[in-house]
Order: sequence, then C-alpha cells, then structure tokens
Amino acid sequence: MDARPPKPLPDEKLRRAEALDALESVLPFDRRDVLAEILSDDDVATLRHLATEGIGENSLRALASDLAYLEAWCQAATGLALPWPAPEALLIKFVAHHLWDPVRRETDSGHGMPEEVAAALKGAGLLRADGPHAPSTVRRRLSSWSTLTQWRGLKGKFNAPGLRQALKLASRASARPRGRKSPKAVTADVVAALLKACAGDRLVDVRDRALLLMAFASGGRRRSEVAALRVEQLAVQDPVPLDPKNPDGPTLPCMTIHLGRTKTTEADAGASVLLIGRPALALTEWLERAGISDGAVFRGIDRWGHLERKALTPQSVNLVLKRRIAQAGLDPKAFSAHGLRAGYLTESARRGIPLPEAMQQSQHRSVQQASRYYNDAERQMGRAARLIT
Repeated sequence: MDARPPKPLPDEKLRRAEALDALESVLPFDRRDVLAEILSDDDVATLRHLATEGIGENSLRALASDLAYLEAWCQAATGLALPWPAPEALLIKFVAHHLWDPVRRETDSGHGMPEEVAAALKGAGLLRADGPHAPSTVRRRLSSWSTLTQWRGLKGKFNAPGLRQALKLASRASARPRGRKSPKAVTADVVAALLKACAGDRLVDVRDRALLLMAFASGGRRRSEVAALRVEQLAVQDPVPLDPKNPDGPTLPCMTIHLGRTKTTEADAGASVLLIGRPALALTEWLERAGISDGAVFRGIDRWGHLERKALTPQSVNLVLKRRIAQAGLDPKAFSAHGLRAGYLTESARRGIPLPEAMQQSQHRSVQQASRYYNDAERQMGRAARLIT
C-alpha cells in the first residue's frame, strides 16, 4: 500500500480546499482536494452561498457533484473553463456528447462523446461507464446547470427551442430505456418476508423491524429521510378506530411524523404523514427499548449490540434493507431502499386505494410520477396482456 503523503496543493487550490471545509458536513472530506482541483473560486463561493441559504444537504451534494462534472467536461471538450452563462451551442454540445446512438457510433467515430474527452473524464474518476448516459442523468445535470446559473444572478438558454429539440431527438436516438432506482418494488409480501428475517429479540432486530415498517407504512420514505428522522418530528395522537365505519369499536395506536425539509417539501410547509397500528407500535417499542428520548431515531448498533450515538447514514439504511433481503432468501441486487417507496404505491394500487389518498401519505408532488406505479399494477392485473396464457 502506498503510504506516501498526498501531493501538496498549489496555493490557490489549497485556498479553495480550505473554503470547502465549511461544507464538510455535506461534502465528503475525501472529495475536498478533488473538488478544489476542478472547481473555480466562484464555484466554491456559489456552493457556500447555497449552503447558507438552507438548501437541502442531498440537493447541495448533488449540485456540487454535477458542477464538478460540468467543469471537467467543458475543460476536456473545449479547452476552456465553464462559461457563465453558457451559450446555447455549448448546451447542445453537452447533449450530443452524452446522448447518442450506439449503432451509428459503430460506423461514425465522430458521433457521441470524443474518445479524448471520455479518457479525460475517466482519468479524473468522473466517468465510469461506456456508452450514452441515461436521459434522466443528462436532464438532471442540465437542471443543476440551470439552477447554478440562476444563483449567480444570470439567465441561461435552458429553455431555448433548439436545446429542447436536441434533447428530445437525442433521447430517442440513445435508445436507452428508463431504469428504476430499485429493479423490484418492496411490496407488502416482501415486507412480510423481511420482518420474518428480523423477528428476533436482539436490539438490532427491534431497530430493523421499526425501520422497515416505518419507512414502508409512512408512504415509502426515502432513505435520506429515514436516516435524518428525529424524535422531535414524532407526535403521538389519539387512537383511531380499527374500522372507520365503526367509531366505537376497537382502536389502533396513531402517530404523526412531521417531515420537515424533504426532496419535495420545504421545512416550513407543515407536511406530515401518519403511522397507524403495527408500524406505530414497532417504532414506539424501538424508542423505549433503546432508551431514545431525543435526537436521531435510527442509530448504529455495534457488533456487541451496543447502541451508538450517531445516526444511521442513508447508505446504512440501504444496507439494512439489503442485509435483511439476503436473510429472507431474496436477491439483494434486485432491491434497494427506494423499492420501499415504489412498493408503497404499487401496493396501494393493488388494494384499490385512490391515487390522491396514497399521494397524501407518500408526498409525491407529481401525479404523473406516482401514477406510473398505478398504471403498471393495473396492466399486470388486467386482461389486455392475457389473451394467450
């Protein structure tokens, strides 16, 4: 193993690296020197400004990553630093370099991203796969580019007809189907298998049951929301009827989760979701068993079964799910934490729950996005694809 000390940074890059230290809670420390090599002083100032404006950590992390990629791509593709605002021709070049037809590339070496540009990005560790990018990735980076342009007080050409047309045609040419963040949805039957896998009485079993039930039943919360959940966001409510049509019958425990800032809600929006019945009981049992009365709800547990102070990271939430998937005898590669979100809507569709009611719990902002799961479920249960069985 190479134990040599890291190569000293030039003064201006060291200055940028030190400025990035102010964002250490958001940007990984091991990325500091890499970002300082790529970003300009203005870039660093923009990121620090966004942080003080209260932009979400996940959003800021994604903006920093996209900005570094854009700067490195522009330098490799044009030999110049990224201009602000970017001319329409540069935006179209970005689309042409990332969305292209693999078949045409076989006979036209000039089609798509030039080899020397790809080599430069791979050398910087910014490009891993060969072939065209996913259209969703290109659109996200263009959106980040637009956001950063606006935060610099400038107007870009991101709505120019030429760019929109180029993006539309290039997306068709790339012939790359849109993939889901989790190949398979974590539906109720999968959740049941996961709960059997953590049916023990160890502290880690109690935690994982509460985590999985809460994440699914609360509308399919994102892994970042699960990791960031704090006791202060929870509020116990009066029990609710087991059967809404029989208000005087048996009742179920009820709890409210105040979401705060998420991908689709602002901190002051007052958005909340409910936990009713078994998920509320599981979460209460975890908090009591772990002795947690404030701070992070879901925390690490060491190999000896001792509770740690630090909260789980979003990556840890994903690992919890994958570990339980494997213990349930399923394929960990086929599932991820985002499958809980997809699974909640898929299960809602299967049970005939109206889409607006499900969206109140999932907090999806886009009807078009949420309805995809409903459409898929209806097609699978419908007759149109069953003419020959």
